[in-house]
Amino acid sequence: MSRPLYVFDMDETLINADCAMIWNAFMVEKGIANQPGFIEQDQRLMRLYAEGKMNMEDYLEFSMAPVANMPIEQVSALVDECVETRILAKQFRQSKSLIEQLSRDGIDMVMISASVTFLVAAVGRRLGIGNALGIDLVVRDNRYTAEVDGVASYREGKVTRLKQWLNAQPQSYSEIHFYSDSINDLPLCEYADYAYLVNPCPQLKAHADRPNWTLLHWD
Repeated sequence: MSRPLYVFDMDETLINADCAMIWNAFMVEKGIANQPGFIEQDQRLMRLYAEGKMNMEDYLEFSMAPVANMPIEQVSALVDECVETRILAKQFRQSKSLIEQLSRDGIDMVMISASVTFLVAAVGRRLGIGNALGIDLVVRDNRYTAEVDGVASYREGKVTRLKQWLNAQPQSYSEIHFYSDSINDLPLCEYADYAYLVNPCPQLKAHADRPNWTLLHWD
């Protein structure tokens, strides 16, 4: 019996924005991120990400600094507020319809992102995707560090993390459908049985002429 699995990138794929950038701007608004030039540094790093050149360790050191001394419960409350007030309204209408249809059909879904898990999981819960994989961080004294716990779900690491998740499931899947916009996700596009390129960046679009790869234009 056919049992497909639908896997989604988060930023610029399900959400018409980058959730990590929204979160960083939200921390500035709240006065939590008050380092001079914080937004400009965020924009510089995300330009490198878009080019497939960002060093994840550098990004995590930068982005986790504002909450380094904040208890996890306080971070979670702020994330929930950010998702509710800044992120949900930016969901692509096509992704909303697709998730609702897959839910009605009882088809399993996973969201996998190069953002940190506490943000990815919060967005996933609100979008209706219970399986959410992000970059897990080491926790010390009930606070998040910038240290990655395990394999970062970034570039080839997304394939590794998805394989780990699949190996932990009680059932197997007949095929994997993966949706993404980013050249960073080329390894997972190639691993999946079907790839759907959502408003893809030019670098990823250049790879689009392949069997079982589909270009999508969402708004």
